[in-house]
Amino acid sequence: MPRVSRKQADLNRETIVDAATRLFRERGLHGISVVDVMAAAGLTHGGFYGHFESKEALAKEASERVFKEVGTRWRERIATTDDKATARRALIEPYLSAHSRDNPGESCPVVAFAGDMCHESAESGLREPFMAGLNRLLDSFGKLMDSEDPTENRQQALVQYSLMVGALTLARATRGEALSDEILEAAQHFLTAEKPEPPSPA
Repeated sequence: MPRVSRKQADLNRETIVDAATRLFRERGLHGISVVDVMAAAGLTHGGFYGHFESKEALAKEASERVFKEVGTRWRERIATTDDKATARRALIEPYLSAHSRDNPGESCPVVAFAGDMCHESAESGLREPFMAGLNRLLDSFGKLMDSEDPTENRQQALVQYSLMVGALTLARATRGEALSDEILEAAQHFLTAEKPEPPSPA
């Protein structure tokens, strides 16, 4: 069998990681096998270990990549916004959408991986990219809050992002029912509704 060129080997590796980022988001970090990944990549099972020493090594790299991709997507969505409220809406509306609910392979890695992280030990190599990625998203979201107090902005980011993650999770769990759309709509409305101005002093 002819030897694969370095260029082709690099392309194959990219293909494997791309397939894994989609499958891991669809089924979780432990919901797929090496065979599944290689089949999705259109490559033979035997070639996997020429690129990765284990499925965990692939999962770690795929997790790092997907969080980086989401961070880039967030920056692109808010790049043309004029104020913080519009920037928040630019993130919240697509996140809490039917498209996001129905296409987990393209959507939030926090929703996809959080269940798996509940069962990982503190020493697990998979926790590091998850925690780093989650904290970067929270930091980015916190910068879009309205307070002058960084602590308050952090609290708001934690609350609002937790609501987004929970709503998307429940919407997927109830997909096909009217409740699923209700959850998305209610969460989106709550997070994007304009807050009333405080009354002016008499």
